[in-house]
Parts: sequence; C-alpha cells; structure tokens
Amino acid sequence: MISDLSKNHEPITNLFLLPTSPEDWNRYRLTKDQIEFFHTNGYLAGIRLLNDEQIAVLRGELTDLINPNHPGHHLFYEFHSNEAIDPATVLFHALGAWRIAPGFHDLLWNPAFLMPASQLLGGAVRFWHDQLFCKPPHHGGVVAWHQDYSYWTRTQPIAHLSCWIGLDDSTLENGCVHYVPGSHRWNLLPITGLANDMEAIQRVLSEEQKAQFKPVAIELKKGECSFHHPLMVHGSYENRSDRPRRGAVVNVFRDGIRSASNDPPLKGVPPIPVGQKMGGQFFPLLLEGYSADVVRVIDGIKGAGASPVGLQIDDLN
Repeated sequence: MISDLSKNHEPITNLFLLPTSPEDWNRYRLTKDQIEFFHTNGYLAGIRLLNDEQIAVLRGELTDLINPNHPGHHLFYEFHSNEAIDPATVLFHALGAWRIAPGFHDLLWNPAFLMPASQLLGGAVRFWHDQLFCKPPHHGGVVAWHQDYSYWTRTQPIAHLSCWIGLDDSTLENGCVHYVPGSHRWNLLPITGLANDMEAIQRVLSEEQKAQFKPVAIELKKGECSFHHPLMVHGSYENRSDRPRRGAVVNVFRDGIRSASNDPPLKGVPPIPVGQKMGGQFFPLLLEGYSADVVRVIDGIKGAGASPVGLQIDDLN
C-alpha cells in the first residue's frame, strides 16, 4: 500500500523548477496572438511543456502504472486496460495518476502549464482531474468525437480547460487528436459514445454544424501540448504505426466553479453539495502550494498583502 499523494498540495520532487522572479514567470507567457487564436478556434497547439528528462521520468512512471497489480492501483478514479502482458501492447486509459506517481503529481505544478492555463482561463486555476492514454502499435484505440463538458456537467458554470501532453511524437499515423475549429461555440451536444464509431456524432449535428465540421489533425512533438475548450469537439483515430502513442491530460477549471450534483464528482471522492465551491483535498488550487520565495515574488507584483491564489496573470508584466 502506498500513500495518497492527493494530500500534498505542492510539488514533492525537483522535476519542475518553480519560478522565483517575474522574468522566470514571463518566459512561459502566451502571446496575445496565441490567446486570440485560442478564443477564435477553441484550441492552441504546439506549446512546449516538457524537456527530455521530464519525458523520461513520466514515461517510466506510466510503464509502472499500467500494471493492474501496482500497489497504488486502488487510488485510480478509473482504470481501463486490455490486460496485455507486454507494456508495449497495452491499450490503456486511466484517471488519477497524480495520486500515485510523484512525477504525474508534480506535473500539475509545472509552470510551463500553469501560466498558459491561467491566461486562457483568465484567473486562478484549480485542478479537476488527470488522464493517461496509451495507444499501442497497430491497434484500434479510437476515441470518437465528443465534447469533454458532456461528461463534466456535475460542475458549473463552464470555465474548464484541458491540456493534452504528448509523451511520444503524436502524428496522423499513430492516432493524434483532431479538433473541429470553432466547435467550442456550439451548444452542448448529446453524448454519442467514445468507442469506435467516429461518425456517431453526425446524428446529433444541425445542418449548419455539419457544414462547419472540418477537423484538423494536431500533430505534436513529444513534450509539446495542446490546450482545448471544454465544448471543443475532438477525437482521435486508430494507431496504424509501429510505435505507441502515449499521452497525459491535465484538466483544470477556474477557481470558483461550483458543484452541480450531490453525487461523488469522481469515483471514491466524497460528494460536494450542490452550489458549494469545488475544492478540498482532490481539487487543489494550483498556486496555493508554491514556496514562500515564490509567494513573495507574486505578492510583490500584485502589491503588499496580495494573495498568490488570487493572482491575475495579466499583472505579470
């Protein structure tokens, strides 16, 4: 049995260096053009998030986590696998790695993620949940067209953001994610399922939406990420290549989002009453755990007495 890392609301390793000055923070800032592209199209791709050392650590942890006999297995919110013996041939999807593996835990506090996420959400960022994906070589692994918020209506209002991070090069051949630009301005569509049938969504689209349905492939180098809006229609095709396509997703929402359901927000997580602000052990505010040095830097930018968790990113000039 291993300890539950969700009790730690700060980095526990040195895998991701924390900024200690405004200049260090600014190097992770998105440009105005990048932010405008996101708001126009509903996604932003090609942002470098990981270096080679960080990729190697996360790949190693992922290989361990695939094992259903891992001592931390009980801490996953969800665990889906084809139970292949060889890790290279495992089709795998799981939620909750941040509770089990130090690298995936600390990924949430990666400043290269936090700065863009805070800019795109327009305020302080609170963690929602993470995901791991493995598509083995020459395997189906289709994820049908969908909107993430279809599965997140137990929280409101819509102020969520997803970050898809490549642990391998993600290409057309190995089943990269595809986005439908502009679909983040559509209504919330009925759920049509996630497995196999890429055309199921066509049954619930209006004629106008069908005319706008022009997917783009998001090819990424390992260590790069794409951000997307919670209403963005996206999906991915099968892996036709000789190599795996491994990735991690970090989902966040802006601080202030509230519960819209009295049911558990995730498996094994205590319910949060309807109308109550999302927070607590499983939904940490991701600036809250920074060291005293970093807090002083952010306070200096905001002015005396300011709280880092209320940081407005535009104040980092």
